[in-house]
Amino acid sequence: MIEEIVKGAQFAKILGNFGEYLVCNWLSRSGFEVCIVDHTGMDVIACHPNRKQRLGITVKSRTRIFGKETESVYIFRKAKKDRQKLLAACEAFGCEPWIAVYVECAATADLFLTSLSNYDKKYKSKEGRLVDAWKMTEKQKDEYGGDPEVWHIGIKFNRENWRGAAS
Repeated sequence: MIEEIVKGAQFAKILGNFGEYLVCNWLSRSGFEVCIVDHTGMDVIACHPNRKQRLGITVKSRTRIFGKETESVYIFRKAKKDRQKLLAACEAFGCEPWIAVYVECAATADLFLTSLSNYDKKYKSKEGRLVDAWKMTEKQKDEYGGDPEVWHIGIKFNRENWRGAAS
């Protein structure tokens, strides 16, 4: 059985780095050349040499505690101009804007990746909202699973012989 998550002092930074490297890992396994960038609005650049495709990706990584597993992940906050920052970075580097969402709970995790245009067309909140969110209800996750334009990886954590804080 997996116990609830106990966060260390550097947990948020480690989780953010992990989400970025997980995106890089799976894109690299799919034939992309990837790198993590330290640029406002964009976390990863991925280029597929055969498809002549260059993605500029913002990665949002979150942990959900027991009872909060279906809470949405904020993608863009109007007050912080997150969307404009991604678009500006993608323009500067000649990339197509994409979003990645990594959400982990005690026993499972999901990584979703899609283009900003697909997100806007199918999943974006109504105009005028202060935040755009990636919804994490079971119904919404099923919808993402049926969308060939949303790449998805599901992870199941199976702890064996691991002694953590609860041990």
